[in-house]
Amino acid sequence: MNSINNADIILKTKQFYPEQHAKRPHSIMRLTITSLTLAVAVNAFATDGYFSNGFGIKSKGRAGVSVTATDDAFGGANNPATIVWAVDRVDGGVDWFKPSRESERNGAAGPASVLNGQVTSDQNNFIIPELALKYSINQDLAVGVSLYGNGGMNTDYSEHTLNFGPGGYRNLLAGSGRLGVDFSQMFVAPTVAYKITPTQSIGLAPLIGYQWFKATGLDAFASFSQDATALTDKGYDHAFGIGVRVGYLWNITPEFSVGAAYSSPVFMQRFDKYKGLFAEDGSFDTPQSFSAGLGWQVSPALHAGIDYKWIDYAGVASVGNSSSSIGQIKLGQASGPGFGWRSISAIKLGSDWKVNDELTLRGGYSYNENPISSSDVTFNILAPGVIQHHLTAGASYAFGRQELSAAYMHGFHNSASGESRLAPPGTTETISMHQNSFGLQYSYKY
Repeated sequence: MNSINNADIILKTKQFYPEQHAKRPHSIMRLTITSLTLAVAVNAFATDGYFSNGFGIKSKGRAGVSVTATDDAFGGANNPATIVWAVDRVDGGVDWFKPSRESERNGAAGPASVLNGQVTSDQNNFIIPELALKYSINQDLAVGVSLYGNGGMNTDYSEHTLNFGPGGYRNLLAGSGRLGVDFSQMFVAPTVAYKITPTQSIGLAPLIGYQWFKATGLDAFASFSQDATALTDKGYDHAFGIGVRVGYLWNITPEFSVGAAYSSPVFMQRFDKYKGLFAEDGSFDTPQSFSAGLGWQVSPALHAGIDYKWIDYAGVASVGNSSSSIGQIKLGQASGPGFGWRSISAIKLGSDWKVNDELTLRGGYSYNENPISSSDVTFNILAPGVIQHHLTAGASYAFGRQELSAAYMHGFHNSASGESRLAPPGTTETISMHQNSFGLQYSYKY
């Protein structure tokens, strides 16, 4: 390896260190969802792993606390049982989301030192719209719909990160061209909620999902894929899917309420263009999740809430399978390498302070476990979902039947490091990220 001029040769240095690495919907529905997507497109990297940390600007202002909240129409995205308690309304919002992502490799020596490099992801500004509607059939029955972006992954790294001399420049994963992924999701959740007693309600929201994905710059992994023609640089692939969310809410007393919601996996069509990348021939279902919450009316002006959320990333092979099997099991196979994400739990604390009849202020804090372990850092250069701490603030101003709301979120810088799977022992990779977002919402009560 006195002269390294081929990305494949660099990637295959792992073979010299085995001890280091041994460890379709109806056409009418399609048209409908595609049209809705134009209004609810999301292209970003979310905060609870790749899920959003909240749906609806009011929820985002209190760090995602929403399981017992009845102040907007986004029950289909949070807890379907809540909408029967909300006033009839429409809520439309948009969030400006700015994630900053960095990846670095260092410690490689000798000829392999060409693998050392640092890069920051470009394309860091995203607009995320959302919309919800609620209508009462009678005092015990309500219907609604929520349109929202669930989250996603996005990285876009320069193709001029590694200098291979006569071999030219390569991206951080030793491939040609720009390196990155673009994965986005949107959901339509028609919702129905019913009061089973004067203080309790249940809700149901079928989930109609649509997602799209592309990957670039992964050609150095061609020899590790079951199908190198369906690995990278295939443009966007699209998939539809269905699932369901159910919810429950109990207003125990005028001061205390409890609630829970469960979302099934959303079973998606396969990404056929990337069956050489994702496990199970391109499968990429949305993980199941569970939320529970407690609401407390501390005083006439102050309301506090706490939510717990569990997301089963490990239950989806393409997300949860360990990347340590690269070189032993082919990318794309049923048990093929994934991102190695663990299932995570999140705790969210939030409050609303009604200053007067017009103005309400909000604040919140949330913490979630890091889904990425040190042994899976290499593959997660593509998806550095390491944020754990979030601080939020928000406000609403009501005037007549109308209301304007705003929310700000800061995701504090966090990183994960581990030994590289592309270079000799002693080479370390680090991925890191911090985030900011600001959103506005207009509401009309009819």
